[in-house]
Amino acid sequence: MKKIKMIEAALLCALIISPAVSVGRFYRGCKNVEENVVRLHVIANSDSASDQKIKLLVRNAVLNNGAEIFGESSSAEEALEKLKLKTDEIKKTADETLIGCGASYRSEAVVGEEYFNTRSYGDITLPAGRYRAVRIILGSGEGHNWWCVMFPPLCLPAAEKDVPVDAYLDKSGVNVVRSDQGYEIRFKIVEVFEKMRNKVKDQ
Repeated sequence: MKKIKMIEAALLCALIISPAVSVGRFYRGCKNVEENVVRLHVIANSDSASDQKIKLLVRNAVLNNGAEIFGESSSAEEALEKLKLKTDEIKKTADETLIGCGASYRSEAVVGEEYFNTRSYGDITLPAGRYRAVRIILGSGEGHNWWCVMFPPLCLPAAEKDVPVDAYLDKSGVNVVRSDQGYEIRFKIVEVFEKMRNKVKDQ
């Protein structure tokens, strides 16, 4: 733990003195995004056309039951606690879809913390880091995944078109998710350091 804290401090110092303007502040915004977002990932059995199609059908089934499964939450912590209680229900929804498709494999639903690279969803960008997430693994889970933001509920069918994600972040977090291409180098810098930090944490 002490070693991890020392490395985190060193990384933050490196970010603060980086030639890129205000990278230290940008990094703090990235941490704010991590703390207030819960992600959903559906991982296909393989990259075959049929398995990728099945992945999307499972996605649709889970999202269609989203309001009932995920419920209304006022914070990422509350959303995560509700999800932990609904893991079996999520798996059941996925498995019923797999059976209906004639798939020979079944699903696994996991709620926890995972490392993810920088990704964009619609007009927002999530920086690299360790996020709380719901992962629905289909079969061997060796195919590409589909993902979205579950909290705030950006991908639920019943969600409003303009979900106020900004309401759950501080100013630095909003600046990160709403960043334009001019911030690309900052996302890259954060991603490199987060990968290093994640490797150390997993050791």
